[in-house]
Amino acid sequence: MADHYEVLGVDRNASPDEIKKAYRRLARELHPDVNPGADAAERFKLVTHAYDVLSDPNSRQQYDLGPQATFSGAGFSGFGDIFETFFGAGAGNAGPRSRRERGQDALVRVEVELDEVIFGTRRDIEVNTAVLCDTCGGSCAAPGTSAVTCDICHGTGQISRTVRSLLGNVMTSSPCGTCRGYGTVIPNPCPTCAGQGRVRATRNIPVDIPAGVDTGVRLQMPGQGEVGPAGGPSGDLYLEVKVRHHDTFSRNGDDLLATLEVQMTDAILGARTVVHALDGDVDIELKPGTQSADILTIRERGVTHLRGGGRGDLKIGIQVVTPTKLSHKEQDLVKQLAKARKSSPPRLSTFQQGLFTKLRDRFLNF
Repeated sequence: MADHYEVLGVDRNASPDEIKKAYRRLARELHPDVNPGADAAERFKLVTHAYDVLSDPNSRQQYDLGPQATFSGAGFSGFGDIFETFFGAGAGNAGPRSRRERGQDALVRVEVELDEVIFGTRRDIEVNTAVLCDTCGGSCAAPGTSAVTCDICHGTGQISRTVRSLLGNVMTSSPCGTCRGYGTVIPNPCPTCAGQGRVRATRNIPVDIPAGVDTGVRLQMPGQGEVGPAGGPSGDLYLEVKVRHHDTFSRNGDDLLATLEVQMTDAILGARTVVHALDGDVDIELKPGTQSADILTIRERGVTHLRGGGRGDLKIGIQVVTPTKLSHKEQDLVKQLAKARKSSPPRLSTFQQGLFTKLRDRFLNF
């Protein structure tokens, strides 16, 4: 008779885990469903028997003591042991499944204005989803009735059959076709939900949209998704935010960006003005000699940080407007100014990286 350790290909001092791994590898290779050859079937019997002996501490000890142990105390209990080895305990004894299942998650897209994300806002969101059936309360049965035990599987949810194999008669189980594995049937389904325990309906959900959200951010609302079949627990609701385009302000991270058009005379002499920001008026002071592409930064007037306190900045890019139509009097004044300054004609100069960077940022970000 072949040595059990040699059959499994392990050392006599092998640990239980090593023995189990060796058996699983050989069983997958030699199982009749995978390898139908006669030699494979015979080896499969030897491997299975060797594993039965060596996997039990008592029978392994008896086997190690001498030949008197041989087959004593060891037996193959059928495909159930194989299923348990491959898939874990209870693989063939799942029992009836519950009608109650978790509902699916739902996704709703919501649009908000740019000024709403500065401090956050509250919205009532309309959601069309599955809700608990008011008629049956999730029981799936018509009022005054209830589910009854399936007379085919007798409440087990499984149908057992005996199948002949190379190893003899093997008991297999499959879900009951009458009750679909539930173990019960509903003779009188609820007329409102057709025996589903839930119906579709539109409901309004108040939602707090936090400050600092941006387009693409998803907010999770646990338990606000679809109710599960037979009144099972609800899934989650996800809100995907889209921030609408604003005609004046744009966003760069948590900073707000805008452009301020300045008359040539104000840029030369300096001026004060008030601009209307998204959260109120802002006083702006233009220093004499203000140039196009200058950036004015107003601290803490941007978007509130999504996580943590504080806000971004409001950054205003200056665009000096050169007049295109001047009266004769205005032309004379400009000529007098040019003569008084004795300005030189336009000419090329050394490339200025700083100026280029400002212009690039000006046109890309604003």
